Amino acid sequence: MHTTRLSAAALSVAAALTLSLQAAASADAIGVQDPNDLDHGVDLRSVVLDHRTDNVVVTTTHTDLRPSFRTGSSAAIYFDTDELDAGPEYVFVGAFFSGSDYQLLATEGFGHRRWGQPVEGSYELRLRYIKDQARIRIAREAIGSPDQVRVAVRVSGTRPNGTSMGVVDWLQEPRSFTDWVAQ
Repeated sequence: MHTTRLSAAALSVAAALTLSLQAAASADAIGVQDPNDLDHGVDLRSVVLDHRTDNVVVTTTHTDLRPSFRTGSSAAIYFDTDELDAGPEYVFVGAFFSGSDYQLLATEGFGHRRWGQPVEGSYELRLRYIKDQARIRIAREAIGSPDQVRVAVRVSGTRPNGTSMGVVDWLQEPRSFTDWVAQ
């Protein structure tokens, strides 16, 4: 797994540069690269997890995000906030095309059958098609103000010809989390 630990000041620089293999004793952000392994514009190329004072921000970079609903581009970003409780406690789900919606839910694991009720609190999704990026910001209060957090990211899309099954890409491996990022 290629990981990069970044200080908050270096985070904006890291988004513009290729993530390199560096490590620090403590960090409030981590970047993870993903291989070009999906023949679809939603193909996940990198994820930056930034655990800030008031918010947790996840920025995903893709091969070719497009605003058309025909792409079927969407994501489920799983948040693990409790090291003592195996698996994710929250999931952010949403589509990556214009006019789509999103929601933060409680969850008891991976997969939509494990998803629970919507979470109260502040969160948003910003799509940047020119940069092929999706940026998710969640208020720390909405996810219990955790001391540390890690994420597992799953993206998917549909084929435009309508004859093929949808495509799926996980960050690194299915249901695998990034390293923990402390606040």
